[in-house]
Amino acid sequence: MDIQLKRGLLETCVLAAIADCDSYGYKIIKDLSGVVEISESTLYPILKRLESGGYLRVFTEEHNSRLRKYYAITKQGLERIPAFLAEWEEVARVVNYIKTNSEGGDKNG
Repeated sequence: MDIQLKRGLLETCVLAAIADCDSYGYKIIKDLSGVVEISESTLYPILKRLESGGYLRVFTEEHNSRLRKYYAITKQGLERIPAFLAEWEEVARVVNYIKTNSEGGDKNG
């Protein structure tokens, strides 16, 4: 899969995972496990990019006497999800075109 396409998919999956409630790294990985396999080494750079892009805000809270970093989706992050879905519909149309036009074999001879 194209790296840019995969990046967009994973970023949007992360946004969707925290759209309803704030979360933290391990829980995000666990929540996404039924959909996509994502490791800590993949997740944390995604979270950093989303924070830098204004899609997430980060805060810490104490949990079991330790500080835990939480991620909250911003208004911009919430708006990114339907924007991605609209883009995905365009990708699906292109994929369907490719499939439909490549199944017929050689049309030139």
